[in-house]
Amino acid sequence: QVELVESGGGLVQPGGSLRLSCVASRSIFSISAMDWYRQAPGTERDLVATIDSGGVTNYADRVKGRFTISRDGAKNTVYLQMNSLKPEDTAVYYCNARIRTGLTLNNYWGQGTQVTVSS
Repeated sequence: QVELVESGGGLVQPGGSLRLSCVASRSIFSISAMDWYRQAPGTERDLVATIDSGGVTNYADRVKGRFTISRDGAKNTVYLQMNSLKPEDTAVYYCNARIRTGLTLNNYWGQGTQVTVSS
């Protein structure tokens, strides 16, 4: 199991930047992969970015070149650096940890942090 706490959300103007943080209650190197998702009102929760235990990253097409996922093992923290923000990036952003136990892969979620992009 793991507990996740997100922070760093807020109100930003279009074209601005934010950095989200997700602090895990255990070593992130013991976690198979960590993801950032987002959910806007009335929509499904969508995958934004992933970083696996080996440090390999993947991004949704709509954020490639603007968002960067990274990690700091010493702080058990995964970050999402968001640049060139657009109004359509407005959503609640959630951190997810995928932990494999035997043949089972479990998902653990943080509480979410609101990002609002507006002038």
